[in-house]
Amino acid sequence: MKTTVSALLGALALGVSFASAASAADTSVCLITKTDTNPFFVKMKEGATAKAKELGVTLKSYAGKIDGDSESQVAAIETCIADGAKGILITASDTKGIVPAVQKARDAGLLVIALDTPLEPVDAADSTFATDNLLAGELIGKWAAGTLGDKAKDAKIAFLNLTPSQPTVDVLRNQGFMKGFGIDVKDINKIGDETDPRIVGNDVTNGNEEGGRAAMENLLQKDPTINVVHTINEPAAAGAYEALKAVGREKDVLIVSVDGGCPGVKNVAEGVIGATSQQYPLLMAALGVEAVKKFADTGEKPKPTAGKSFVDTGVTLVTDKPVKGLDSIDTKEGLNKCWG
Repeated sequence: MKTTVSALLGALALGVSFASAASAADTSVCLITKTDTNPFFVKMKEGATAKAKELGVTLKSYAGKIDGDSESQVAAIETCIADGAKGILITASDTKGIVPAVQKARDAGLLVIALDTPLEPVDAADSTFATDNLLAGELIGKWAAGTLGDKAKDAKIAFLNLTPSQPTVDVLRNQGFMKGFGIDVKDINKIGDETDPRIVGNDVTNGNEEGGRAAMENLLQKDPTINVVHTINEPAAAGAYEALKAVGREKDVLIVSVDGGCPGVKNVAEGVIGATSQQYPLLMAALGVEAVKKFADTGEKPKPTAGKSFVDTGVTLVTDKPVKGLDSIDTKEGLNKCWG
């Protein structure tokens, strides 16, 4: 997974970038991400761009203005259909609301692959290439419980989620953490219906540092004794840490996250984050471009990983404080595999 290519500069919202040869005009792929600023999506675009160049196809890249901007994503799908694209790779901001637009693209003969974030229902896309986000959450939940030991039964846990619409990636990580930590998950498809007294509350971050800080501040007002924080991603975790630091709590609270970007892994090494689950966005996007090219050439659609409803692109726990019986890598190895 190690890469040495510098991350591409983010395109303007709904701006278009091209990685192509003139001979590839009849085979084009659209990449539609939630934003063009999050390092995860920058790396995803880098992977798609490199693979498109290698295969000689055209890549057109679009992004929402902010995480949660589904309208821009719908507009991008419309543009891709009109442009005659062969396929769309999308990380959906609204996994339910985007479905009619996705269906329109499929009806027009495009292959639609969800990257990272499954649609609702999952078969609304032709295929999903993603981290096992439930497992990603479960790994950091097990790590937190194992680190606390007997104290886990008295934990005070804050959940810093993504957006109010509860996209699937948000739900899977949240519920996976609860499973790993030993919390009774009521409806695994829903955030916030649990009754475990250890849960202080849930708030949303929009997946960025500012949102993480604000959400952490809100939940600390609810209960200043919080000692475990689950965050949707590493930018939100960095914001949570700053809020904790402002009240002198940064050294006695466990923060866990999911992403595995280089800044996040460095934060694990520095003790800002206790553990993170590393995913591989460059691989997701590269495999997605390959799948669209194969579909354009042969009509064959990708098949899911055995026993799963999606193509699993892998996840690894990264921590410098391993828990016995739980597989992990240290931050040195994590930095060799990170992105952003």
